[in-house]
Amino acid sequence: MTLCRLRTHQWCFILFNVLLFHVLLFGADLLEEYFLRSLPLSYTDAKTLKIRERARQLNTDPLKANLSYTVSSAATCSNQEIFLLILISSSPENRTRRNVIRQTWGNMTDTRGYAVLTLFALGKPASVTTQLEINEESQEHRDIIEGSFIDSPEMQTQKILMSVEWTVIFCPHARYILKTDEDMFVSIPSLAEYLLSLTQLEDIYIGRVIHQGVPDRDPKSPSFVPIHQYPEEFYPDYCDGSAFIMSQDVARKVFVASKGVPGSVPPDVFIGICAKKAGITPIHSSRFSGEKHISYNRCCYKFIFTSSNMKEDELFKDWKETSDGKDCSLLETYYSLVSCKVLTYIGKFKQFNLDGIKNEVLHFVN
Repeated sequence: MTLCRLRTHQWCFILFNVLLFHVLLFGADLLEEYFLRSLPLSYTDAKTLKIRERARQLNTDPLKANLSYTVSSAATCSNQEIFLLILISSSPENRTRRNVIRQTWGNMTDTRGYAVLTLFALGKPASVTTQLEINEESQEHRDIIEGSFIDSPEMQTQKILMSVEWTVIFCPHARYILKTDEDMFVSIPSLAEYLLSLTQLEDIYIGRVIHQGVPDRDPKSPSFVPIHQYPEEFYPDYCDGSAFIMSQDVARKVFVASKGVPGSVPPDVFIGICAKKAGITPIHSSRFSGEKHISYNRCCYKFIFTSSNMKEDELFKDWKETSDGKDCSLLETYYSLVSCKVLTYIGKFKQFNLDGIKNEVLHFVN
């Protein structure tokens, strides 16, 4: 009898610890969802109301005559009802990466019967040879939007503004726009299911929210923001630029609000400032990875929206496995998320230690 009680207590202790571990593990996400929930913005002031009204009445016909970039895919979108328009920020030289995306998660043209369109946004390369290759690639795939500016780290804000402008002018019937980077994995079915569940139809601006971001005041830094261009101590809440969702009305409001916003701020901050001017509150979701690489697990990757820093061989493997048509049960999804999160934390801890060792070695050498 005593032995039975002892075993019962042992099992209770084990169960308690397992539950505690899971609560702590997912408690971080719950706290994050709570604390990164931005306060609703008011759009009762005159300036905000004017931006919203101008966006609603925006006539895009005159804009087409003053384009400052090459549009190779204008006809692709014009009169189609697109459920999800995906705009991938890409470097001109990364043709191999674009091809990998075309063969993996970027090859979907519909999800649940709704149209999906994937395009690449880039600036001009410095090399004439690369430009000729881009012209050839554009003719073959008809999925490239190319700016007239030289693609460089300093012009990424110009690139994202170009993407928004192209959307407003040439894809006015796209319900949602996903802006993402070329090093990402995107689970389109998971994202589409989430978007279809939304009851709010306007002012959709969703991603991994950055709260109280600080402007870079170091003049030697490539991301330097002069205080005279942005005098505030913190940036407004904004969605991390690795991947975020906007509804069509938000794209129009951002485009209208962009006049007067300094182009020296980072591209994702630029969108956040425009959104605030238009009275739009960013919505946080921890299913967007931000700049984190999420350790792979099939059911985990079928649930999350994005994972960053993906190698090309990983993309092929992960896409093939997550597109196998096999669904994951609720229990499988839950435990796969536990596995993903634990392995991601372990990976970050190892990388932290490795970086520390490298710094120590460099310090010793110097």
